[in-house]
Amino acid sequence: MSNGTAIEWTEATWNPVTGCTKISAGCLHCYAERMARRLRAMGHPNYANGFDVTLHEHLLKLPLAWKKPRRVFVNSMSDLFHPNIPDAFIHDVIAVMRQADWHTFQVLTKRAERLARMDRAIDWPPNVWVGVTVERQDYAHRVDALLATDARVKFVSLEPLLGPLTALDLRGLDWVIVGGESGPGARPLQEEWVLDIRDRCSDEGVPFFFKQWGGVRKRMAGRLLQGRTWDEMPQCEVAA
Repeated sequence: MSNGTAIEWTEATWNPVTGCTKISAGCLHCYAERMARRLRAMGHPNYANGFDVTLHEHLLKLPLAWKKPRRVFVNSMSDLFHPNIPDAFIHDVIAVMRQADWHTFQVLTKRAERLARMDRAIDWPPNVWVGVTVERQDYAHRVDALLATDARVKFVSLEPLLGPLTALDLRGLDWVIVGGESGPGARPLQEEWVLDIRDRCSDEGVPFFFKQWGGVRKRMAGRLLQGRTWDEMPQCEVAA
């Protein structure tokens, strides 16, 4: 819904759906929920329903108006595979991504089971990256569901990382994002968890992106890991 964003691993956000419901541990301090409440209080028309799942058909074709190629995070304020979103609307979103083939679209979900079920009916465009969130080892099954899809580029977001993921198999992935939780009540991120993932990404040849340490004051904590930033990306973006 925006032509710009502060999210480090993307360049724009597009929200044809807003609103979500909590499904796992990483949802406890949801930044999107906080933002939706703030925007509703400000009178933003797209957030009249607060954080209830709401379809915005008037925003479906928005990326077609952006002529400069960019990475676009789809539904930063929702989850495209939430059960309250009809299959037909999901296919409409994918159709727009296919049409806007000069952009690279990034779809991230915690609803890996529905993603896997719908995959059989989806012809994924090559400019669409599909990812799942894994915040703790007990959600690693989402990666198995992702790898079973026909998406061209598959990635994981380990954010907020809430524990070690030493048993997470990174083989078959095209990209790994790691980040700590931020905002009120943020749970701490341990450096050894991050280093383990970074080192295994290096061993497997998987691009590694460290987004942030997080915390209540995330800007002060920054995003340096052992003195440098890690901004590796898949080598398959749409040419600018």
